[in-house]
Amino acid sequence: MRLHREGYTIMITTGLVLLALNLLAYFYLFSDNSTAITLLAIASLILFGLIVQFFRVPTRQLTVHESQVIAPADGTVVVIEETSEDEYFKSPRRQVSIFMSPLNVHVNRNPITGIVRYFKYYPGKYLVAWHPKSSTENERTTIVIQAANGAEVLFRQIAGAVARRIIWYVKEGQPVKQGDEMGFIKFGSRVDVFLPLDAEINVKIGDKTKGGVTVLAELK
Repeated sequence: MRLHREGYTIMITTGLVLLALNLLAYFYLFSDNSTAITLLAIASLILFGLIVQFFRVPTRQLTVHESQVIAPADGTVVVIEETSEDEYFKSPRRQVSIFMSPLNVHVNRNPITGIVRYFKYYPGKYLVAWHPKSSTENERTTIVIQAANGAEVLFRQIAGAVARRIIWYVKEGQPVKQGDEMGFIKFGSRVDVFLPLDAEINVKIGDKTKGGVTVLAELK
């Protein structure tokens, strides 16, 4: 396991602030209260541990298969439905949505291998990630990857109520490989995946996904 580069500044800053707070408590605020000093130290370690775990990147055997769509994120499947995708396809698609809690790994990965045919970033609101309007009103990105056989998969990084920054590493025209990192969302979020209507869905509501590993669907 390694720690993601997107967390370096936050982890270092948090560590220094917590260290300064504990030193201040030890020498000045609670110098005669060992219980308070101990409780503060424990609370600081727990907080720092939570932040560090958020930026973890576990070592995994990634799934690579040209006819499969792989989960772009860790989380829980909260939506599987046929819907109209009106930004790019402007036609019906199968939507699979993954909710990422603050305890999930928050690296986002390319669901298929291909060429990035479309990319757009939208600033927006910070509704809770499971809100129906979060996919159209929240801060988000839309990415479309076209596979070698011409099939296109659209997915969106969507910021949640806690998330305040979406990171991406792709651009239009760029070739990408299934399973490679394409971005990161900080502190709670959601990813929507839009598939062709004839795609065979391999997950169900409530399933836990692992980014780069779980097979969401089979393309025809």
